[in-house]
Amino acid sequence: MIDKIEEYLDELYPNPKCELNYNKDYELLIAVMLSAQTTDKRVNGVTEILFKKYDTLEKLANAKIEDLKNIIRPIGTFNKKSIFIKEIASYLIKNFNGVVPSERKELEKIPGVGRKTANVVLSNLFNYPAIAVDTHVARVSKRLNFAKTNDDVITIEKKLMKKFKKDVWSKRHHQLVLFGRYQCKAIKPDCNVCKLKDTCKYNKDLLYIKTK
Repeated sequence: MIDKIEEYLDELYPNPKCELNYNKDYELLIAVMLSAQTTDKRVNGVTEILFKKYDTLEKLANAKIEDLKNIIRPIGTFNKKSIFIKEIASYLIKNFNGVVPSERKELEKIPGVGRKTANVVLSNLFNYPAIAVDTHVARVSKRLNFAKTNDDVITIEKKLMKKFKKDVWSKRHHQLVLFGRYQCKAIKPDCNVCKLKDTCKYNKDLLYIKTK
């Protein structure tokens, strides 16, 4: 079954990539932090303005909170995230000479950076094998029976690491994100055209409800 899933993911997304826009290492770090509880499209909309106005870490570190709030307001939870932007910039300048560290432990010490953000950064900037579990990955994993309904993100991550070979962790992560974002959506997933519908818990539950 795992072979069928991997073949379908490769068919749909042969060369999956992170959809957040960035030109510098710290821009990706900040963009991933901003992406919590919102869409990459919305993040790209605000970071285009943010990184153009504040084109260095020093400028971000010295930016006024209210100015940052006004820029990132469309993505929600902007009060907390605007503070994180300044703290991330200041932390990188003070502790790493403005360079994003390549060690997980160091990344997770940065304000606003948790395991998911660290995994995305490690995978995209340093080609480190990692599986970041966001809402899309969690949803798809539960529907495809990789994980149980009540599993938390850490548990799901560990289960996915066992399911897939280490050398494709990053690729599978991006594929699962895209699959959840565009096909196996939270609302009105495209089950009719999905080649995995026969093994999908969501589809089976849907069919059961329809036949009752």
